[in-house]
Amino acid sequence: MTPAACLLFDLDGTLLDTAPDMIAALNRVLADENRDPLPPERLRDHVSHGSAALVRLAFGEHQPEAAFEDRKARFLRYYRENLCIQTRLFPGMADVLDHAERAGVAWGVVTNKPGWLTDPLMVETGLMERAACVISGDTTEERKPHPLPMLTAAEQAGVAPEQCLYVGDAERDIEAGKAAGMQTLIAAWGYIDADQQPHTWGADRTIEHPGELVSFLP
Repeated sequence: MTPAACLLFDLDGTLLDTAPDMIAALNRVLADENRDPLPPERLRDHVSHGSAALVRLAFGEHQPEAAFEDRKARFLRYYRENLCIQTRLFPGMADVLDHAERAGVAWGVVTNKPGWLTDPLMVETGLMERAACVISGDTTEERKPHPLPMLTAAEQAGVAPEQCLYVGDAERDIEAGKAAGMQTLIAAWGYIDADQQPHTWGADRTIEHPGELVSFLP
């Protein structure tokens, strides 16, 4: 692998540990209906699947449509109201970003999270003004695994796609990065279900800790 001129991240489960705040929002919806909270270890690896998947996990696959939509709306409202209470960069990630910036390597985010959640989260964590690009799930006409968000990120960062390294914790991340002609890494610290098989995703490498990223930079 060649040293990257641009480092691109998935957001949830790769750059930021957002699970605690999403779990808190979901358990608040459960509390609304006098249900017991679910333990974080049951939910953590599912949070990047989206609001609909979380509500189904908490309340079951078969719900009345009106109840499902109400629960999903409440979950999203509670999450937006408490977006960055416990959310943090993953351990070691702050040093990686500092290293990239000192080395003149642009970095950015490509996520399927909608902009109305991504942008305030990036602002509240102090990352927005540092990022060369922030591509949300509604920034372009397509979302990952389509390569368009990746290509848009490279264009905004002023770097050719083949000079970019994309780091993610989902198969769609690796598929999108490869389709865009980028080098790809699996973030093994992320939200990966036990029944998934990351070794089949076709990434260039798998890394266990954010600190390993510096070896792929100039």
